[in-house]
Amino acid sequence: MSTGKPDREARHAALLDRLADHVLDHGLAATSLRPLARAAGTSDRMLLYYFTDKDALIAALLSHLADRMRGLLDQSVAAEPLAEAELLVLLRARVLDDAFWPYMRLWLDLAAGAAGGNAQYRQVGEAIGRGFVGWLEPQIAAPDADARRQSTARLLTMIEGMVLLKALGLDDVGAEAV
Repeated sequence: MSTGKPDREARHAALLDRLADHVLDHGLAATSLRPLARAAGTSDRMLLYYFTDKDALIAALLSHLADRMRGLLDQSVAAEPLAEAELLVLLRARVLDDAFWPYMRLWLDLAAGAAGGNAQYRQVGEAIGRGFVGWLEPQIAAPDADARRQSTARLLTMIEGMVLLKALGLDDVGAEAV
């Protein structure tokens, strides 16, 4: 006899996918309940059936988007750790690619909200950022753990700068760094 749990989980995952697509298209400004419900083809009350409140919905949605983004980044993983300069070229190509850019726009949106004082965005942004650091670090060829951490910090700083420069129409300046 089925408990309905796998079916509920499948509906929940499909719902998050529809919501994620909506947020990638429209940004975090479009995360009030009614537009999200409309994008998901449901009611705002049904959204709250799956999530205890709007904060839980946004946290789950951003976590889901981070998982999707990591999945895309995983396609860029080399078989062996790379030198910092090689990894920078590979990551720059991935994160500035038009297909990946909606995630970076959302990342900038999240960062702007965090900088503006939104505690939830800061908490979620920090978790996503630290997750990226954890993803990046083992991909760097370095003589020891300290050198690997320093390379990770440099790469993260350079990639974030390149994302910001592209957003401002200065991607040609970022290209000069590699």
